[in-house]
Amino acid sequence: MNIRYASNIEDITREALQALFLSVEWESGKHPDELVQAIQGSHSIAAAWDGDRLVGLINALSDGVLTVYFHYMLIHPDYQGKGIGKAMMDIMLDRYKGCKTKVLISYESAVDFYQKCGFSKEDGATPMFISSLV
Repeated sequence: MNIRYASNIEDITREALQALFLSVEWESGKHPDELVQAIQGSHSIAAAWDGDRLVGLINALSDGVLTVYFHYMLIHPDYQGKGIGKAMMDIMLDRYKGCKTKVLISYESAVDFYQKCGFSKEDGATPMFISSLV
């Protein structure tokens, strides 16, 4: 396994995005055209590639100064537990080290991972959603 990390949004195809999102059973994988638009609208990304296979992705939405929100962070199940997520998060945290606030919403199963990356729960804050993904 020779993982390559890249930040070129234009290299990510509709098919690669859909395959990655469906591999982790995320509903957004059923909307590949919208996924492409979402990734193209990102402030930046870090992607993990095994050859020409997209195996991991993290994207950032940011004002570039004060706040960065890490929206998507996913690793293909065959590649989880191999340090790929940590490597991608390190890339993004370094890229946005000047931002005062770094935010993400975690599934309960990933809280420990994000805490090891330096994130913490904020007392009094509750994530809220309006979502039409089904």
